[in-house]
Amino acid sequence: MGPDPFGRALRDHYLGEREEPLLDRDGSRTREQPIERWYFAPFDGDPFLDSWLRGPLLDMGAGVGRQTLHYQDAFETVAIEVSERLVRTMRERGVEDARLADMFALREAFERDRFRSALAIGTQVCLAGSMSGLKGFLADLAYVTTPDATAVIDSYDPTLAATAETFGYRADPTPGLAHRVYHCEYEGWVGETLLFRVVSPERLREAAIGTGWQVAEVRHHPPAGPVQFRAALTKG
Repeated sequence: MGPDPFGRALRDHYLGEREEPLLDRDGSRTREQPIERWYFAPFDGDPFLDSWLRGPLLDMGAGVGRQTLHYQDAFETVAIEVSERLVRTMRERGVEDARLADMFALREAFERDRFRSALAIGTQVCLAGSMSGLKGFLADLAYVTTPDATAVIDSYDPTLAATAETFGYRADPTPGLAHRVYHCEYEGWVGETLLFRVVSPERLREAAIGTGWQVAEVRHHPPAGPVQFRAALTKG
């Protein structure tokens, strides 16, 4: 396994062995992640998510399984992560099907029509890095989901003025687009630089064209914060 400061910090926290903070760094700016609140706080469902998700469900970038633990009680839920430490932690926390897999290589991990819904909460879809990368991700997600599938993803909305205050934010002259750039550090371990392509709801609709998906509903001001939105996608 590589440095994986994010996975190390969350696993140490789960084991009660974490003594240092998990930091995000963007040049001279530093942010400490509130690990307990963001990743381990109990999740009892969310009306917007509940209305769009059904099984079998694919939880992409599942972290330590916060949402997975809830939804697996209702239907089959498969959680994927790129960190072996996080996969191990999910299994120890009771996730029934946690797998080491890359959400940007879905065709390599799953067969066609495997899932009836998919979830990616935490803006990790933005790690597609570009509009073309986002379009490719959506096409691959369409491949591994059924013709009547649904999906819920989220992003920061760069059309909102307050989004410019988001950690790691980089403005873009193209309307509806921006970037976020930062890396994680923990106990001297330095992670790779993360490049997020932040898209507005309208840009998400544009990226979905030709992928088999369409944006069915957008909900601003979710529990994650006032400058984010969640989008429900349907096949169409």
